[in-house]
Amino acid sequence: MDKRPVTLCTAQWADLTLDELCPLAKQMGYDGLELACWGNNLSIDRALNEATYIPWVKDTLEQHGLVCKAIATHIIGQCVGDAPDVRLNNFAPAQLANQPEAIRAWAIDQMKKSAQVAKMMGVSVVTGFTGSPIWKYIYSFPQTTVFMVEDGFREIVELWTPIMAEYRKQGVKFALEVHPGEIAFDYYSTQKLLGMFKEWPEFGLNFDPSHLLWQGVTPHLFLNDFIDRVYHVHMKDVAVHLDGRSGILGSHIDFGDLRRGWNFRSLGHGHVNFEEIIRVLNAHGYDGPLSVEWEDSGMDRVDGATEAAAFVKKINFKPSNIKFDEAISN
Repeated sequence: MDKRPVTLCTAQWADLTLDELCPLAKQMGYDGLELACWGNNLSIDRALNEATYIPWVKDTLEQHGLVCKAIATHIIGQCVGDAPDVRLNNFAPAQLANQPEAIRAWAIDQMKKSAQVAKMMGVSVVTGFTGSPIWKYIYSFPQTTVFMVEDGFREIVELWTPIMAEYRKQGVKFALEVHPGEIAFDYYSTQKLLGMFKEWPEFGLNFDPSHLLWQGVTPHLFLNDFIDRVYHVHMKDVAVHLDGRSGILGSHIDFGDLRRGWNFRSLGHGHVNFEEIIRVLNAHGYDGPLSVEWEDSGMDRVDGATEAAAFVKKINFKPSNIKFDEAISN
């Protein structure tokens, strides 16, 4: 297997059991899985409480010729840093509904445990979200003060530092997916956050170009500038169609609606320049997984994810080990 395996992020496939998902992923052309720690894919609690569980997960992957290079904790991490939000009831155990402090305590505990599970799985990276207590202030009216923003960043650092201490203990890295709704959602918020975690190299990034492009950020420039803290890569596409009526804020219109100014698309059907991304990864020697996070409301997911695996394998060209003009030198 190449050093950059093409894996499938199972966040959008958590309705399937591992027994169902593994043969399907192999059939669709994937080398491995980025296992989501919710739904029916990977259970943090079972991993820590049932001696046979992790061996069964590993054996199931191996039987189908699949590897696991990362586990995903997005909806859990969101519950750590978000301000009280009724929508978090969808992510936390049902018995914690409408108890924001209990949800946060549960999430912090689960994130610490995720580092332990990653180590048990032989995985060095956990991908996920941090949440944000200040996302609601994204547009500064009513006026958002500098102090409110600083307090929000400090709160995230205070909440996540004990979690990172456990990651350090386990020898595992956390890779934040820069994403709207997170404390770091674009270039400069990422720069600020990484500066605040400069003493914690365990805290890095899961690069996902789809969330950057529609905001106007050039993905491969972002990747090049932050490459030293990029621990995992998502391959995900987005199409931007601002038609004079639509805007980048989405108009409270659901994903897939053609009136939206942008929509996530299956790889190769959007506007992300993946060749430039591969060239940056080659230039810096990134040899981790390229994980397809498949989201396209207008396409069958098995057909789309199958096509996406082939697309990534085609675009994932190797760097040159020679200078192209050496053959004509004296």
